[in-house]
Amino acid sequence: MHVVDLDQAVRTVRAHCARLTPGTVPRIVTSGNFASPTALLTPLLAELPAARLHALNAQCDLPLHDGVVPETTFVGPGFRRHPRLAYVPCRLSMVPRLFCGPLAPDVVVVHTTTPRNGQVSLGLEVNVLPAAIEAARERRALVVAMLNPRMPWTFGDAEISLDDIDLGVEVDAPLTTHAAAAPSDDARLIGSRVAAEIGDGATLQAGIGEVPDATIAGVLERRGLKIWTEMFSDGVLTLEEAGALDRGTPLRTSFVFGSQELYDWVDDNPRVRMLRTETTNSPAEIARQPAMTSINTALQVDLFDQANASRIGARIYSGFGGQTDFTVGASHSPGGRAFMALRSWHPRADVSTIVPLVDEPVTSFQHGAVVTEQGIAWMWGRDERAQAHNLIEHAAHPRVRDDLWEEARGLGLA
Repeated sequence: MHVVDLDQAVRTVRAHCARLTPGTVPRIVTSGNFASPTALLTPLLAELPAARLHALNAQCDLPLHDGVVPETTFVGPGFRRHPRLAYVPCRLSMVPRLFCGPLAPDVVVVHTTTPRNGQVSLGLEVNVLPAAIEAARERRALVVAMLNPRMPWTFGDAEISLDDIDLGVEVDAPLTTHAAAAPSDDARLIGSRVAAEIGDGATLQAGIGEVPDATIAGVLERRGLKIWTEMFSDGVLTLEEAGALDRGTPLRTSFVFGSQELYDWVDDNPRVRMLRTETTNSPAEIARQPAMTSINTALQVDLFDQANASRIGARIYSGFGGQTDFTVGASHSPGGRAFMALRSWHPRADVSTIVPLVDEPVTSFQHGAVVTEQGIAWMWGRDERAQAHNLIEHAAHPRVRDDLWEEARGLGLA
């Protein structure tokens, strides 16, 4: 790795892209979520008349001039509703394979620590980046690192050899933090219902959001809990402080975001093992975790227990993400269960989230149970009529139950 200043890095990337096959729009793969190297990306993209910018769950600080096509397999708020959005449907566990094929990178831009012992750490965001770096090395693409002394050093697949990076740019920039809002009354009720089903020694997929936060608040008295998840936030730190976690088992995740306190805790913490997406989201690996408990959410669930978490009408909202991976993996785990947790009524759209039949692409199905503030509708092992009955009577909002029963009869479910 050669350490250069920002201007030299920009010139090198521009020259590299100019040498591509005429007519090629360069693909820039970069760190997503709350770890995007914005201070480096902004001047870099400004020098490229056209580019495809690939980032997972992109936030709103990415620079997207008129020549930039935002590309992703999971849509974040920074790309959502963008008129040039290129959404590539893909289960998160499969995304790394795309970099060796249809989404081959021309430049990879990552946000890392400063070097030590011949390595840097990807810190808070591992995810699909090791695969992107490997694909770049195979095709002689360019790998550029923003070296930030504030980035926490994390272990596992986060550690990258300096030999795999072409250019490093030293940038001292504050990390983006995320402050979770207090869960609503509905979220607390849903979380308490899920928490009541989690026993000592379970393995949690602890994501971010009101319901996961509320669920974690309900398991602080458990002991021996383990973490295997694609991401975690401050809720895991809360479990640690409560003594709920199994201290003999590493906390396995692929990316982290939350408070500065959380970042300070993961820094140089050998118990936190950052793993690449192919591992964290492998259904086979998830299935090996004892009592794997997966908690996901959706926009809609229908009477056949099919969940839509991806689209609103013709507009992509998010994407598959890891929902399918964890639903399948948890369902195969010894003692594991896959929960689908959501409000029974969508407050903004003012509609029921339990519907007769989803008319959008299905994200996941065959959950262990669907949980709303109304109750728990058990799905696994029930015939389809019993599933529909449980959804209507225990998960749906009372004001739509009569309509759902009428639709159920039309679908042969009553």
